[in-house]
Amino acid sequence: MGERKGTNHYYPPDYDPGKGGLNKFLGTHALRERARKIHLGILIIRFEMPYNIWCNGCGNHIGMGVRYNAEKKKVGMYYSTPVYQFRMKCHLCDNHFEIKTDPGNLDYIIVSGARRQENRWDPTQNGQVVPEEKATQKRLFDDAMFKLEHGKGDESVGKSVDYRSRSLIARRDELWQDDFSANSMLRSKFRAVKRAANASEIKDKVLLKKFGLDMKLVPEHESDVKLATLLSLKPSSSITERLKQTRADIINRPVLPNSSGVSVSKLKSLTNGKSLTNGRSLIECKSGLGLVRKKCSDAQAVSSPLRPDGQSDVAEPSSEVTSDVSTVQDSSPRKEECADEKVNVSLVSCLYNNDSSSSE
Repeated sequence: MGERKGTNHYYPPDYDPGKGGLNKFLGTHALRERARKIHLGILIIRFEMPYNIWCNGCGNHIGMGVRYNAEKKKVGMYYSTPVYQFRMKCHLCDNHFEIKTDPGNLDYIIVSGARRQENRWDPTQNGQVVPEEKATQKRLFDDAMFKLEHGKGDESVGKSVDYRSRSLIARRDELWQDDFSANSMLRSKFRAVKRAANASEIKDKVLLKKFGLDMKLVPEHESDVKLATLLSLKPSSSITERLKQTRADIINRPVLPNSSGVSVSKLKSLTNGKSLTNGRSLIECKSGLGLVRKKCSDAQAVSSPLRPDGQSDVAEPSSEVTSDVSTVQDSSPRKEECADEKVNVSLVSCLYNNDSSSSE
């Protein structure tokens, strides 16, 4: 009613009624800013989104009923009905999308910039009541026989779904006969689900904080638990590898308990692969006593003093093999001198005799 009041219109003193109305005299349009592109055939209107869409620019959801300032223009004709196209800007990004009318299907079509969220279905597939087409309605009005046949078809369809509808009604009455109990049961079930979800969320936060991760964890599955158990029980090496490692440790193990460098492989290298002969004695280093002869066995015990040069009076084999066998560790002043002594074949053979006698 405001446009009927004269106070809303200002007529300047030089106004000439012969030029037309006040808008023509001032050179403006009645729609003001909405008609700023009227010379291009574009009118600014307020457009309301006809259905839910997804913006292709930012990927956000735009719900049905959201309003935009859209540029409206005519792009064609459907028989005598004009086809309009609307261009608008997304309010969450700089993307523009275009939608046009579809008079043939009584719908809107997205031209560019967005995609439709599909919520359409065929009502005949889920038992909905579908209104008749105009041609069928006209035939029902004019043709009595077609009306009778159509009515019989509706009765047969009603009988086919009568049992299902009755069962649904009975189930509803059984479940919701006591509204308070049904509501309490549903709320207790929802509380249990919510408590489990909160516990899982706290557990995930602790795990992510422990390992310094920033990601979203998916729910744990039973198959994942079984796979993790199998991986934790899997041996680090195979049986063959363990046997090889054990054999290598036995070969490289020192022969003397107090020795740190003599092994079976080293002794074999000293004898060049030949079998050792039965020796008579074993030379051992004692603190403060120099080199002392130790008895190998009762039958082969021989007591003979050592010469000042460290050699035994007993005849030794002609072939002598030297080794880097280190002597027994002690705190005597002659420790370094004992380490420099030479071990001949009799020492090695006596060592093997001692091992064999102890095993027997």
